[in-house]
Amino acid sequence: MDKKFHNNLIVSSAPHIVTESDTTRLMGTVILALVPSWIASIYVFGFRALLLSVVCIAASVLFEYCYNALTHKKQTVGDLSAALTGLLIAFNVPSNFPLWQAILGCAFAIIVVKQLFGGIGRNFSNPAITARIFLFISFAGNMSTWPVTRLNAATDAVTGPTPLALYAEGSKDQIPGLLQMFLGFHGGSTGEVCALALLIGGIFLIVRKVISPIIPCAFIGTVFVFGFIATGSLHWALFHVLAGGVMLGAFFMATDYVTSPKLPLGQLIFGIGCGIITMSIRLFGSYPEGVSFSILLMNICTPLLNNLSYKFYLKEGGAKNGK
Repeated sequence: MDKKFHNNLIVSSAPHIVTESDTTRLMGTVILALVPSWIASIYVFGFRALLLSVVCIAASVLFEYCYNALTHKKQTVGDLSAALTGLLIAFNVPSNFPLWQAILGCAFAIIVVKQLFGGIGRNFSNPAITARIFLFISFAGNMSTWPVTRLNAATDAVTGPTPLALYAEGSKDQIPGLLQMFLGFHGGSTGEVCALALLIGGIFLIVRKVISPIIPCAFIGTVFVFGFIATGSLHWALFHVLAGGVMLGAFFMATDYVTSPKLPLGQLIFGIGCGIITMSIRLFGSYPEGVSFSILLMNICTPLLNNLSYKFYLKEGGAKNGK
C-alpha cells in the first residue's frame, strides 16, 4: 500500500479539528454561549460570582501553561479549552466557594483529567464535571452551602437550601415557583440557576451547529418523562427540568466532543442514560442531585456506545445495499 495513502487512513483522537484556529473558534463560541448565564450569575449572586469565575479561568490557563512548559510540550492555552474548563468549574460550585479549593479543582481538571491523559481530545471524561465530583467528595460541606440570592437579600439568612434539597426533605411548600426557577432566583451552583440564560446559550450552539440537539433533547426529555411518571404532575416534571444542573449539563457538558458519542444512535442512548441516572439518584438516592454522576458514568460508556453505533450503521448500510 502506498505510504501516503496509508497515512491518510490514520485517524487521531476526537475532536477532529483541522487547525488550532478552528479549536479556538469552537471553544470561543461555547464561551460566548455561556455569557448570558455568566451575566445572570453575577446579577443573582453579586460580585463574588464574577471573582470566582475570573479566578477559575486564570488558574486553569496557568496550570495548562505550566504543565506544557515543564513537559516541553507545545503551548495550547491559546485554544481557549482551559479557559472554558475554568469557567465551567466556576459554574459548577456555589458562588461563596473558597477560592483556594476552586483552584485545587482547576488543577485536578487540567493536570489529572486532561493533560495526564494526553491533552485535549484524549481525556476519557469531561474535566469540569469530574472536577465537580472531586470537589464534592473532598469538600462536601462547602459544596453543599448555598448563598442566598438578591431576591432574599432582605432576610437575615446568608445561606439557604436549593430547590432540590427542599424537595428531598419533603418541604415542597417552600420550593420557589417555576417562573422564579426559570429566571434563576434560587439557590444553586453559580452558573446552573438561570434556566432562561442556559436555554438561550444552548439554542445558540444548536443554531450555529456547534452541538447536535440529540443529547440535550434526550437528556432533558428523559428527565421530564421520568419526573412525570414518578410524580404524576406536569408541575413537578417541569421542576426537575429547571432544578439543579440539568440545563447546564445537557447543553454544555454532556455534549463535549471528546467524551460523548459521535453518531446519532449513540448520542440518543447517551442522553437517555444521563436522564435515567440523574432521576434515579434524585428520587431514590441519598444525594438530591445526580447530573454530575450521570454524565461521568455515561462518559465511561462512550467507547461502548460508539462501537455499538458503528456496528448498527454498518449493518444498516449493508442491508440497504442488498448484502
